[in-house]
Amino acid sequence: MYPVTDLCDEFSDKIQIAEPIFTDFGAVLAFGGPISTVKCFEDNSLVRAALEEPGEGRVLVVDGGASDRCALLGDNLAQLAIDNDWAGIVVYGCIRDSAEISQMDVAVKALNTHPKKSSKKNQGERDAPVRFAGVSFMPGDWLYADLDGVIVSESELSLSE
Repeated sequence: MYPVTDLCDEFSDKIQIAEPIFTDFGAVLAFGGPISTVKCFEDNSLVRAALEEPGEGRVLVVDGGASDRCALLGDNLAQLAIDNDWAGIVVYGCIRDSAEISQMDVAVKALNTHPKKSSKKNQGERDAPVRFAGVSFMPGDWLYADLDGVIVSESELSLSE
């Protein structure tokens, strides 16, 4: 994967740059792929359902409404992401089991941690456009992330050699 800074330099007119609000939690710090979305509030049922599916190198973008009252992802769901070939997860909300996730071969960016698990009422939306951090995340667009930030483009980016 190309560094986000290099992609920004070459494609500044074709990308959106997310506000720097995320913290890295997984052991994988650079990731990218086509976007799949979940929009939910304090209910991670659809997050689990998505991660149970073959990821095929996609990035799961979770719009949790920036809630700081519970976690939408923990170590069990992070393991599902690994097992099912998801490239990474971006959570606009909290995660838990951060010590365990930090040792796992998974890419996770989130706002913060919270020890409480979410409700399970099967509420939310799958693969709908979501917007947070100053960026519109459209299913099928491409997300690239590393320690320097998160960017989104309408198509896959490749640097000229």
